[in-house]
Amino acid sequence: MIYLASQSPRRRELLAQIGVAFETVDVTVPEVRGDGESPRDYVERVARDKARAGLLAVGDRDPGARVLGADTEVVLDNRVFGKPADADDAAAMLRALSGRTHAVISVVCCASKSGESVASCESRVTFAALDDAAIVRYVASGEPFGKAGGYAIQGRAAAFVAHLAGSHSGVVGLPLFETARLLAGAGT
Repeated sequence: MIYLASQSPRRRELLAQIGVAFETVDVTVPEVRGDGESPRDYVERVARDKARAGLLAVGDRDPGARVLGADTEVVLDNRVFGKPADADDAAAMLRALSGRTHAVISVVCCASKSGESVASCESRVTFAALDDAAIVRYVASGEPFGKAGGYAIQGRAAAFVAHLAGSHSGVVGLPLFETARLLAGAGT
């Protein structure tokens, strides 16, 4: 059985989109970047930690379990933009991203009792210049909360994206091409 170690409705929708039958397992993993940890290493560590926590949660009742854990982060100038703490934080993130190109790193890990495999993708997203009124309206919509970088490319923030190079699904939160290949390699 495949399990998705995620509380994200977007990840569930994306995994279902490619026809994978799965169950979810809720895990809580600290998402704190270590001192000197590169953004890519951080995202990979969190994805691995989620998959491992999910495997620990279901392993006794399903010894053949394969658990997917994923993490996605927005990175600008080596700064990882996590989920905004409040409206001011969301607005500050959007101001920083305005008119600039940032990276979105997505990593997915498949863990089972026989081991782990990881796939990653990095996309480049260029935002148009955003004026304060647009930022205030967007933050007031509530959409930035719970989203890395304070925006949802699959929502209203699609209007901010002047250019995307890479994986749209990876920016949403689960790189589907990489996930499908990872599952195929795991014999699923």
